[in-house]
Amino acid sequence: MFGIWGKSVGACWLGAFAAVTFAQAGSTTSGFRFDRDTFAFANQTVFEYHEGHASLRKSSATKRDAYDRHCFVMSRTALQFKKFARFEPRSTPLDDASLAARIRAVTRQAAWAEPLPDNERIVFPGYKDLKEMSKAHRELVQLNIGHGWPSYFRVSNARMMFQDGSGYQERTHARLNAALARGELFIAFLTTYPRFSINHSVLIYKLKSSSPNPGVDRYLVYDPNHPESPRDLTWSAHDRAFSYQKDWDFIGGFVRVYQVYGKPLQ
Repeated sequence: MFGIWGKSVGACWLGAFAAVTFAQAGSTTSGFRFDRDTFAFANQTVFEYHEGHASLRKSSATKRDAYDRHCFVMSRTALQFKKFARFEPRSTPLDDASLAARIRAVTRQAAWAEPLPDNERIVFPGYKDLKEMSKAHRELVQLNIGHGWPSYFRVSNARMMFQDGSGYQERTHARLNAALARGELFIAFLTTYPRFSINHSVLIYKLKSSSPNPGVDRYLVYDPNHPESPRDLTWSAHDRAFSYQKDWDFIGGFVRVYQVYGKPLQ
């Protein structure tokens, strides 16, 4: 009884700390804008989905939509461009080889490092933002932001097998609110392991709305599968759990959330 009570008190303290931190930060934000700081193309899912249920794709569709398994890569790279790149739309664009080299230079930066000051950022002339550049050079960008397959072998993926309780999710919720309050971005791994109705990475960039106890927080999310508009992630204090928006590629509802790229080996 005491152990359960102690855990509950600890979780409440974490939640209260995050709430106070967020309130003290006021309107601090990352300045992340969906229409500017995301990719113009989509990550293609490995399976075909109908109302959130997976089925094998036809071979012709697989070949046509070959850019898949890159949700981790795209979430990470969007964060890296926000922290380490600068666009100069009035300057002359680079040739393809030089542009590819600068894209790779951005992706070599440690995602968890502090943002660079403007005068030290990697410059991309000829484009106003990442959205415009990735639309104009879709294939070149895709070829130079990194491979998707290593995401299957991330050391931190093992957390879903032993850190699956509501207490860990409460601590993740507190870390999420604290990160957003500091003006940071939060890359999340979403899973329903041992079921695999979702096994996906997204970038959480804003607390959309918050309400007092019982407590429902709603977050705006950049989902690489959906370049057309932000998605919604929700935290319920009553359920001590996150849920993700229903769409064609996810049936909707409960997900577990794990932060990635917040520190080395995460």
